[in-house]
Amino acid sequence: MEKSYWEKIAPSYETEIFDVLKNDKNGKIAKAIQSFASKENSIIDIGCAVGKWIPVIAPIFKNVKAIDISSKNLKIAAAKYSSYKNVQYERIDMSAKKIKNQKYDAAICINAILTESLPKRNLFFKHMTSFLKKEGHLVLVVPSLESKLFSHIIANKWNVDDAKNDVPPTGKRAISQMQFIKNGVTDIDDVPTKHFLKEELELLLQLEGFKVQKIEKIEYDWSTEFHKAPKWLKDPKPWDWMVKAQLK
Repeated sequence: MEKSYWEKIAPSYETEIFDVLKNDKNGKIAKAIQSFASKENSIIDIGCAVGKWIPVIAPIFKNVKAIDISSKNLKIAAAKYSSYKNVQYERIDMSAKKIKNQKYDAAICINAILTESLPKRNLFFKHMTSFLKKEGHLVLVVPSLESKLFSHIIANKWNVDDAKNDVPPTGKRAISQMQFIKNGVTDIDDVPTKHFLKEELELLLQLEGFKVQKIEKIEYDWSTEFHKAPKWLKDPKPWDWMVKAQLK
C-alpha cells in the first residue's frame, strides 16, 4: 500500500476502511492503552489515518504526536479533532530509509503495518522502535494470518458467499499469490495486505528489543468477513492480533 493509495482513499476513509475502534466491542485496545496512560507522558500514534484514536489518547496523555503517510488523512484528522490542543500532526513515511529521531513515552500502531514489501516492513519496525524511549510502551494491532486462513476454510467448506464460484487465479497471478501467501500476504478488497502469525509477531518484537507482555485476539463479528454469514456461525470469531509490549 503506497502513499498514492492512501491519498486516493482518504476522502472516503470512514466508509472504505475497517473501523477497529468501533468493532473492538470489548474495548480491549483502549484498556491496554489506559493501563500505561499518564498526563505527564507523551504518545505517538503511528499511522493515525483520519485520527480515530485521537479522542481515546488525547485526554489521557500530555502530548500526542499523530503521524501518517497521507497528508490528506492528516488534514481530515486535524480538522475533525481541532478541539484537542495537545495534538501535533506530521506526515512521515515509515518505510523511508531515514526519518527524524523523536522519542516518546508510548506508541500505538493500529493496523498500519500492512505493506506487502518485506524491506518496507523491516524499516517500519525499525523506525517504530526508534520513536520510543527506554521502557517505552507499545500497543500494536495487526491483521491475523490465522484468522484470514480460518475464514477462507469456512467459506470454502460451507460455500459462504458463493465461495465455490470464485475463479482461481492462473499464470503469473497464481505464482504471485503463492509467493505472497508464503510471506503472510493475502488480499483485502483486492489489495495485497500483510497478515501476521502470533509467533511471528513475538519474534519480530523481541528482535527489536521489546519485552512482549501480552498477545491477544481482538475479535469481530462474522459480518466483517462475510456478506451472508451463516446464523450458526458463532465462535471462534475472526480476529486481529493485539500486542502489548515494552522496550527494554
